Amino acid sequence: MGNVMRLSLISTIEEMVLVALRFELGFVLGIKNLSDSAILPQCLKLMKRGALRRRARDISVMLVVLVCATVVIWTWDRTPTSAFLPPESHYLKLQSEEKVEKLPTALNTETKDSYSSAIPFVNKEESKEDSSDNKDTEEEEEKQVEEVTVSNTNRGKIPTIEEKKGEHEVIASEPKYRKTPTREDFKLEKVKHEVAVGEGEATETTHIKETNSDPKSNILATDEERTDGTSTARITNQACNYAKGKWVVDNHRPLYSGSQCKQWLASMWACRLMQRTDFAFESLRWQPKDCSMEEFEGSKFLRRMKNKTLAFVGDSLGRQQFQSMMCMISGGKERLDVLDVGPEFGFITPEGGARPGGWAYRFPETNTTVLYHWSSTLCDIEPLNITDPATEHAMHLDRPPAFLRQYLQKIDVLVMNTGHHWNRGKLNGNKWVMHVNGVPNTNRKLAALGNAKNFTIHSTVSWVNSQLPLHPGLKAFYRSLSPRHFVGGEWNTGGSCNNTTPMSIGKEVLQEESSDYSAGRAVKGTGVKLLDITALSHIRDEGHISRFSISASRGVQDCLHWCLPGVPDTWNEILFAMI
Repeated sequence: MGNVMRLSLISTIEEMVLVALRFELGFVLGIKNLSDSAILPQCLKLMKRGALRRRARDISVMLVVLVCATVVIWTWDRTPTSAFLPPESHYLKLQSEEKVEKLPTALNTETKDSYSSAIPFVNKEESKEDSSDNKDTEEEEEKQVEEVTVSNTNRGKIPTIEEKKGEHEVIASEPKYRKTPTREDFKLEKVKHEVAVGEGEATETTHIKETNSDPKSNILATDEERTDGTSTARITNQACNYAKGKWVVDNHRPLYSGSQCKQWLASMWACRLMQRTDFAFESLRWQPKDCSMEEFEGSKFLRRMKNKTLAFVGDSLGRQQFQSMMCMISGGKERLDVLDVGPEFGFITPEGGARPGGWAYRFPETNTTVLYHWSSTLCDIEPLNITDPATEHAMHLDRPPAFLRQYLQKIDVLVMNTGHHWNRGKLNGNKWVMHVNGVPNTNRKLAALGNAKNFTIHSTVSWVNSQLPLHPGLKAFYRSLSPRHFVGGEWNTGGSCNNTTPMSIGKEVLQEESSDYSAGRAVKGTGVKLLDITALSHIRDEGHISRFSISASRGVQDCLHWCLPGVPDTWNEILFAMI
């Protein structure tokens, strides 16, 4: 408060004191027009009179109050009330919300607002592998939580005593802006999984995410200078999460004809050659939620992969993806100019064998090679006695397939997968014996099939990651588990998948993390990317070969493999977008 205002207030209070005394004394003594100079003597005289002593005490109290008020006013300049308030530089300033710029969508015909309120799907468990022994189950693993902290400088630095001492001075001169987790960073996402009629009652699950970042979003931030000299992070771009989206009807699908792509497509997977009459499943297209997905074109793929090699290494689902890719590139048309280059990769049918260990074809106009190598367990398997046809085979859990060790330098894009062959029936039937460090495994915990599979996936992914610096142009992917849809039993115990209506159990996936948790953990922190297809494939139970298989026995259905064209085409569309 300024001196002028303070003096004015004091003068006003003095006048009020004199007016009050003049009024009171005039009323008590019966004197009108009492002068200011006569007030003090009259007050002293009044205080000596007994009859009016009580009224005088009232006047004395009033005088004391007014005098005290005057003293407070006089001392205002020394200890003002505003001194008890923090200075402006100490005020807590809330950081404004970071704005996320809209992602570019060059080819998108649908906007984010076009999304319906369809029920999202979250699959919390991996699909069970084919097994003749139903007692073998994978041990459920806890999901790891990734904590992400944001700081501009000196991350992890311990402040010294001098730094702590000067902390208040820094705050007073320049307030700091610190990004802290908000409630939305720790979301409770509640999702409902609807099951088709005949498959069971609808169940409700709760999926809790305690992470400050999306493991697949790969947020790229830039620093934006502020006027006070400090910088704050602003999100400018975010990689697309292709696993999050919905299925939509597209009259321009399929990308090729299942009845015409005979050069590349095995008849056992060409549902157009079977008794099936409902082909609505061929007209669905996957639409990512937060971005557009580039339309696949065979010519565009060949230009992008000019002088390069794409390799699929895995089980029969990997072979389906390989055949799907060949049909997509050729448009389902016969290509007599495509070269068989299998021998360059060791793909030769052995004497007495039914087929080679893989296939490799080259498109001469761009020198693009697409190949597939059979490796159902994604680890090295070798006979213990090469001269004995009935010998056991060492299943080296800690070694990648020999094919990768030998031909990785010739591969530019690698797609790996495994999963459904990890069951006792397969291991016992093929006489596979688990080995670690070159000797039979003695670890009982590792001998559990789920643990052995996860150990192998981590081991092979880790090895490929270690090879990336040696092959700078290599792009490696691990494809998540393709789900099965057996209902009422297994493949050999009456299990079926009779639904033929698309999107009966849902059409949209909103979860952030992959349903294949072991795959997500295996690639985390590596240069190997996750080709996440599990959840989007799970809601396509009508797309399996089912009872229409040409070679199926009576009462046996194929609820593992897919009709082609079909769901694996989408896997390749996502792969094309990611490369």
